[in-house]
Order: sequence, then structure tokens, then C-alpha cells
Amino acid sequence: MIKGIFHLFEKKYGEGKDRRTSYGIFAGIIGLTSNLLLVAGKLSIGFFSGSVSIMADAVNNLSDTISSVVTLLGFYIAGKPADREHPYGHERFEYISGTFVSLLITFVGFQFLLTSIDRIREPQSINFNWIMLVVLLVSIFLKVWQGLVYKNIAGEIDSNALIAASKDSLNDVFTTVTVLISTVVEGITGWRIDGYIGLLIAGYIIYSGLQLIREFINELIGVRPDQEKIDEMKKFLSAVQGIVGYHDLMLHQYGPNKIFATVHIEIDDRWDLNRAHQLIDQIEVAFKEQLEVELVCHVDPVNLYDEKQQFVHQQVKMIVKEIDTNFKAHDIRLVDHEGKSTVLFDLVVPSKYLISDEEILRMIQIKAYDKLDGCEVEITFDHNYLL
Repeated sequence: MIKGIFHLFEKKYGEGKDRRTSYGIFAGIIGLTSNLLLVAGKLSIGFFSGSVSIMADAVNNLSDTISSVVTLLGFYIAGKPADREHPYGHERFEYISGTFVSLLITFVGFQFLLTSIDRIREPQSINFNWIMLVVLLVSIFLKVWQGLVYKNIAGEIDSNALIAASKDSLNDVFTTVTVLISTVVEGITGWRIDGYIGLLIAGYIIYSGLQLIREFINELIGVRPDQEKIDEMKKFLSAVQGIVGYHDLMLHQYGPNKIFATVHIEIDDRWDLNRAHQLIDQIEVAFKEQLEVELVCHVDPVNLYDEKQQFVHQQVKMIVKEIDTNFKAHDIRLVDHEGKSTVLFDLVVPSKYLISDEEILRMIQIKAYDKLDGCEVEITFDHNYLL
């Protein structure tokens, strides 16, 4: 049903926009409309009943309404193409709009924290009626529906902003249920727990806001890509015919769908430049078409037939695996200069490894002294956060 409604919307208003932008704007309109209805209903019954918890819930929905406006604006700007001032596009604006919404939610939470404390100090009775009960039940239904809409659309376009909005909507169901319980309890028993329920809601709003702020700030700073995406890239590169291997895969994300990557591709050093360039072009084009990632490759020639170089290569691989099977050595080469032999290579070490680089170097030098006839060892350490 949701897809059917969206297609009608897209046919009338979404022509000329990309799919992600159209879906995002559609989600914003759905949220704006449903939240305005909730604000109007809850403010009305909250005002006439004198319930601070219902008023708090109404203003929570008002912040959701503003969130929907920011979502509309965010997806509109994020959908703009790259320009001279923003060569990598505008997709990160989705994170900026999400951060703004999170700050607003947190501010609202603190405001109602103070209001609820005042209500606890000076309790007031709630004027319970059945219209209030109906409005709150309808509110629960609308929030469940809204959350499912956000969740479905987030799945269609892989949007963290809408995933957060979906969680916020479904969590609001819990908030409204709590308000409903408070109202019914006072209507039946006369216990004035409205201020305490408002306090719980305010605490929840503050917690949700701070969690969202943390999430979006991490996105703006730059976070580790999904492991599924990393594994997909590794699987692709491992299957490329003609290369010896690859290393130093690095990812840079400029929005949900703007991913750039760099990688070192190892090839036979007997290849001429034209042959290597042709293969690299093929890899970069296939990466873009199949994985939707802009890839730039660096070529590392590897000597596959010099017996001395191959012996050193095998011994280094064996040494690092003896120390830790998670270590990976690459760019291994033997350099002879003025009668002195030096083995140089890069060592990929998992992030947050407990042993220091100096200690690892010392262990490798001890093992290499015997197995590589006293060669000196120089290591460039690479603490890879994608492992």
C-alpha cells in the first residue's frame, strides 16, 4: 500500500527528481501531515483537561512536525547535484538536518522536564473524558502507521535519517501509551501521577535527542562503513582475474550514496604500462557499475620470478603469520646497497592491537635475523580500521 501511494505521489510531483529525493520528500510530507493532526488533537484535549503529560506529548509531536519539515528540506538539498563549491555533492546535508532535529528534540525535553517538576510540586486534577481516550488511541494508531511508513521507505533508500525517524515514531507509541495509562489511572483512582509521568516522558525525550545527536555527529565526522559493504568490495577485488593481489583498501563517504575508495593493486612487474592501465580502468568501471563506488587504483608492481625476491617474500609472510595470523604483509622487497641487504615491507595490523609497533618490530627482527641471513628489517605499520 505504501509503495502504491508513493507511486501516485511520484507520478504527480516527483518527476525529474532522483528516486532517493522523491522518497525522502514523500516521507517528509507523510510525517508533516500526520504529526500536525496529532498536535492539534493532543493540544486540544491537553488544554481542556489540564494534563501536563498530554501537553508534553503534544509538544513532542510538535517537535516531530518540525522534524518532518527539516526532513523535507534535508532531502531536497541533499538531492542537489554537485557544483563548483561542493564537488562531492550535497548528500551530507541529510546528516546536518538530522543533527538540527536532534538538538530541537533535546531542547523540548529539557523544557518539559522543568514543567513536570513544577506539576509534581503543585499537583492538579485532570478532567477525564472519553473523547480524550479516543484521541489518544487514534494517536497510537497514527504513530504506529507513521513509524512503519518511515521504516519501509528507509529500507527502500537505505536512509539512516529515516531509520532514526522510524525508531522515534515507534518509541512515541510507548510515550502516548504511558500518558494514556496516567490519564486512566487518575480517572479511576484519583491518584495525581500526571507530573511523574510527564517527568518520565521528558527524560525519555532528552535521552532520545542525545542519542540522535551522537549518531549524526558520528556520520558527519565519518564512521566505519557497513561490514557488508566492505566484504562486498573485498569479494569483488579477490575475484579479479590477472592481478596478484590488493591491499590498502580505504573508503571515504560523502553521504549515504556517495562512496569513494582507493586501493593498491598488485600486478606482475613485467607488464607494460598500457596493459596495466587497461586492467585498472576495467576494475574502476566495474566497481562503479556493480557496487556504486568511485574507485581509484594505485599500481604496485610485484616481482614474481626472481628467486631471491620470492624467497624473501615467502619468509616474511611466514614470519608475520607466526606472530599473529591476523597480520598481513605487502609491498615486500629486498634492497641491496653497498653490500648491505634490507628487507622492507608494509605490515597491516588490526586496529586497537594490544602490542606496540616497537614490540612487533623487535619480534619480527629477531625471527628475520635467522631466516633471512642477518638482513635488516624496516617496516611501515598500517593500522587498518577496515579489518
